[in-house]
Amino acid sequence: MENQTTNQNYHEQEMKRHILQMREVLATLPPFCKQFFRGIENQTSARTRLAYAYDIRLFFEFLHETNGVYRKMDIVDFPLSLLDEIGREDIEEYMEYLSLYIRDGQEITNNERGKSRKLASLRSFYQYYFRNELIHNNPPALVPMPKLHEKEIVRLDPNEVAVLLDQVEAGSKLTKSQQRFHEKTKVRDLALLTLLLGTGIRVSECVGLNLEDVDFDNLGIKVLRKGGYEDIVYFGEEVEQALLSYLEERKRCVPNTGHENALFLSIQNRRITVRAVENLVKKYASLVTGLKKITPHKLRSTYGTTLYQETGDIYLVADVLGHKDVNTTRKHYAAMKDANKRKAAKTIRLREDV
Repeated sequence: MENQTTNQNYHEQEMKRHILQMREVLATLPPFCKQFFRGIENQTSARTRLAYAYDIRLFFEFLHETNGVYRKMDIVDFPLSLLDEIGREDIEEYMEYLSLYIRDGQEITNNERGKSRKLASLRSFYQYYFRNELIHNNPPALVPMPKLHEKEIVRLDPNEVAVLLDQVEAGSKLTKSQQRFHEKTKVRDLALLTLLLGTGIRVSECVGLNLEDVDFDNLGIKVLRKGGYEDIVYFGEEVEQALLSYLEERKRCVPNTGHENALFLSIQNRRITVRAVENLVKKYASLVTGLKKITPHKLRSTYGTTLYQETGDIYLVADVLGHKDVNTTRKHYAAMKDANKRKAAKTIRLREDV
């Protein structure tokens, strides 16, 4: 029984952590909010509900700061009837407030994507009570979503990928202090980055991998996707060799209790964290002169764009990246298709220069 508890997988631990955080946030919200979160429990993950809770708390904090009536009342005492007293103009003022506000002495800003997410949270919140006829008005539905400008896909070119992996292997530009750690971690780091670049999996999927999730017979890994479903992602020879080299070294590690099954271990012999992977990607990228600002997600974009360039199959890219909706993939990679069209237009010459 003890072994089952200590060896629970990463995703179960994360879910429990989010549930505990959720309870803390709920304690700061009006009691009627619990009904909303119970109502969406079967359709959402614990992480999504926690994000909603933070967004909704921010909305109540805005009302507490700016509304003369509710400034005198603790947020936990806000009544459900408050939602019916809010009008469209209040929601618009909230959106304006999100551009810049002070929290714990720090200035916080939101771009169009941040505002869009927070308005979407508020819309879901209001819609639940409106649909269940607990309120009569639904002002967030009257406020248009901020116009989103497509972000340019930042990815590594093939030569940049090679230079990055060479630096992970050599570590020649690291400081003396970093080089001491590098000797202990370079095989792990090379395997980790090669896996991210060679499969396009999310960093959360990567750190959640257990030893038994790697199948060398079929050259595949079992990952838990966003949404909670399991998927098999296949890898090539370079990833295979990097993982095999790391696993030889991994055999000599003595993991901490509860981390025995983790594929990738930190230098403290615990399951490596998302933040640690983000930091090591940033560290190696900073060593390569002229390299773009690279994050683990950019490594995923690199894989996705390369696969799309090689195959032209948006459905295959969506499937491999674990996008449930192909429109998500199309939205991210449509710009590449347009670029190819423009390139084609410049290729055709009707008359030779005289």
